[in-house]
Amino acid sequence: PTPTASPTPTTYSSEVEYEQKIIDVVEKSSNAVVSIIITKDVPIIEQYYTNPFEGIPPEIQQFFWPFFRFESPQIPQYRQKGTEKQEVGGGTGFIVSSDGLILTNKHVVSDKEAEYTVFLNNGEKYQAKILAQDPIDDIALIKIEANNLPVLTLGNSESIKLGQTVIAIGNALGEFRNTISLGVVSGLARSVTATDSSGNIETIDNVIQTDAAINPGNSGGPLINSQGEVIGINFATTSGADNISFAIPINKVKERVEEYKTYGKFIKPYMGISYEMFYKYDLLYYTNIVPGALVKGLDTTGPAYKAGIRRGDVITKFGGEDVNIALINLIQKHKVGESVKVEVYRNGDTKSFDVVLG
Repeated sequence: PTPTASPTPTTYSSEVEYEQKIIDVVEKSSNAVVSIIITKDVPIIEQYYTNPFEGIPPEIQQFFWPFFRFESPQIPQYRQKGTEKQEVGGGTGFIVSSDGLILTNKHVVSDKEAEYTVFLNNGEKYQAKILAQDPIDDIALIKIEANNLPVLTLGNSESIKLGQTVIAIGNALGEFRNTISLGVVSGLARSVTATDSSGNIETIDNVIQTDAAINPGNSGGPLINSQGEVIGINFATTSGADNISFAIPINKVKERVEEYKTYGKFIKPYMGISYEMFYKYDLLYYTNIVPGALVKGLDTTGPAYKAGIRRGDVITKFGGEDVNIALINLIQKHKVGESVKVEVYRNGDTKSFDVVLG
């Protein structure tokens, strides 16, 4: 019998459409992503030489000369000869208002002695002014004096799904501006302890994990979904592992932007404790503990201490909610000055305190 031709595969066109969609998102988004160059006055060190025997009588000097291969030994010394401005780092940001409001990471602009220059995708450059830095989450708001700038749309990080496509754009290694990487959301509600190049350590809860490549210099750049909406700010990658990086959910960031627009600064409720979370599965390994937040340290001038909470207490309920997620996420649901009922487990008993958040 005469062979019949196989039907033409239909997957090719859908792959092309998918690829074109990613290209369109990148083209639409790239002009609103900026590179942040960090410059600083650094000392100029020069080398000079001194004679260790200078000022010593010649007859005494002659006693030591046999130990040297030359008559006048010279010892190298170093001294500062002024300063010069040098590029010491780089990061990324993205424009959220046409008059020059830019979001980035706090650790990108944390050096008070440095200057920050913003480069647009078209090569134009502006000096940046730091407006606000989040004391807990790695978020900062900076400003350049410009108008009619392209902006990125902030999406909804609550609707993120595992496996959805994401795009990271950033100033990779502080050298390759507007580098694009593609990946998926590979984890949600992660808790990350990160260290920056200056050795500062901070823990950020409830972050997005992605396998999109995020390199040093990408910090502060946007994590974008396939609709071109920002769903996170890239802030960290895992040392010693491939394709494990993290982004701060954009809903957290939107709150900070609104706070700045209303109050001219970031405002976050403060309880004044450090803690370690214990979840139900931890009870398999620990005894004499209940699920919740174990108080490990207290600010003795802070709200928790003033209310009566002490080191060793386990906070089991906060504002009527069981503490089965990171406590910071429950705290952030409340406002500064609000009185919150807090239940703790202490020596086998449950105690209740009213904490007025600072």
